[in-house]
Amino acid sequence: MNTRAPYHHGDLRNALIDAAAQLAAGGGPEAVTVRAAARHVGVTPTAAYRHFAGHDDLLLAAKEESVTRLGAAMRRRVDDLGPVDETEASVRARLNAMGRGYIDFALGEPGLYRTAFGQESHPMDEDKEVKLADANHPYSMLVGVLADLVKLGVVREEDLEGTCNSAWAFAHGLSLLLIDGPFTGLGEDEKAHIVEDTLRVFGQTIIPPAAPPSIESP
Repeated sequence: MNTRAPYHHGDLRNALIDAAAQLAAGGGPEAVTVRAAARHVGVTPTAAYRHFAGHDDLLLAAKEESVTRLGAAMRRRVDDLGPVDETEASVRARLNAMGRGYIDFALGEPGLYRTAFGQESHPMDEDKEVKLADANHPYSMLVGVLADLVKLGVVREEDLEGTCNSAWAFAHGLSLLLIDGPFTGLGEDEKAHIVEDTLRVFGQTIIPPAAPPSIESP
């Protein structure tokens, strides 16, 4: 018996995107096909092709959905902090929370994470202006919190882009080590320790705390 909820007229495109995301969650980008998504929704491939030109078009939509969910995971971690302010400690806590949300997503949804960062063209290839225009895009969120550290004098303005790339490389590299690399077989406690240690070292070395103001001798 087919237990899928029927889609409403006009919602087929979104239903196919949701199906593609579910396929990606279960099997990564390789699992996303027009035929499989159509079967999941309960329509013919011909109906699906009215909304997507082909496999690449549907896969791009799945990638966009994966990036959206990654951003939401990062946002939830920040929201869990409760009220925040513009002190250095608070901004660093937000940056740390974003990093944890990023890595948590990779660990919890490896199929979607691999889909978001597959080799094919994907939303992360967009112009910076496009990404920055979306306040919930992972890149926009990262730039925003680092810009707050620039205002506090912790990061130099000319180093903003390089610091952003370094932070992304740290989180992305660690995520891949945890889901596709030598850390994959470790226990949950060991993985948690590695994440904690890596985020701590990043905060101390790549973005060292601002030096306290010097006190002039009378």
